[in-house]
Amino acid sequence: MKRVLSEKFLATVGVCVKDAEETAGTMMKSILAQDLPQEQMEVLVVEGNSRDQTSSVIEKYLQESPVAYRVLRENSGLGMARQLVILNAFGRYIIWVDGDMVLPRHYIRKQIEFMEQHPEVGIAGGKYKAHFGYGAAADLENMKYYVCSVFGEKSASKFGALPGTEGSIYRVDAIRAIGGFDTMMDGAAEDTEIAFRTRASGWELAVTDESFMEVTRPTWSSLWKQYVWYGRGGHFVFHKNPEAISFWKMTPPAGFIAGVVYCPGAFLLTHKKIVFLLPFHYVFKRIAWTFGFMRAHIDNYGHSRKN
Repeated sequence: MKRVLSEKFLATVGVCVKDAEETAGTMMKSILAQDLPQEQMEVLVVEGNSRDQTSSVIEKYLQESPVAYRVLRENSGLGMARQLVILNAFGRYIIWVDGDMVLPRHYIRKQIEFMEQHPEVGIAGGKYKAHFGYGAAADLENMKYYVCSVFGEKSASKFGALPGTEGSIYRVDAIRAIGGFDTMMDGAAEDTEIAFRTRASGWELAVTDESFMEVTRPTWSSLWKQYVWYGRGGHFVFHKNPEAISFWKMTPPAGFIAGVVYCPGAFLLTHKKIVFLLPFHYVFKRIAWTFGFMRAHIDNYGHSRKN
């Protein structure tokens, strides 16, 4: 572990990662190749006790770089992992990078410039680049993000979807003021929950013009597991802040409608006939999400009965 060279950086790159051996090297290369001066940046990794060589891959790249870094470890969930970054960051801003992401060289600098120019913004997301040719499940999943990135609104403060953590930049003072992430969450959606509280506390949410690439799930089984996990987190968020998630919008019928709505934009951008499977793709994801939501509800009910 490298000694931290400064008590204050402009940016902390927060990497919460687990079992990402195949993509971690590419992710680290893109972080270390940023054109932000390295003395203004630290890398804070929270490693979730991976069962593969993720940790070794990441530390190899960090040890060969002059950038300041720290590696922490946890096994209590994504909410806890992200909160460890919030508590330990020396940067004015945190840029979240997942193990399957690739950033263009200017990404971090541009995200920081946006925040410096917009002091009213607490969280600013980025946009997704097109990423096709990795199988039907991955291509259809990426199309949704691609369409939203091209046709979505710059403001997420009122009616837009709440920004996720992938590629987002957080103003550290704003996030610490609301207590950071909820460490009790089971599943994903920790980003939805904290974005909702950030907006409720008076900060603006935004989407910048900067784009990054994320490797989406390549198989239907991995996509199923991902959305079951999202559903478990959605259950937690729904019961904590019912206004943060519309349960009915996450049902299979609503998913079918969403897929139909996305079809024209997806075909306009890609000219791929596979886009017409988007309604069925959405139904598949919504079934998985609902399954995860209901499983979490049953588990929570059983736990309450025992107590």
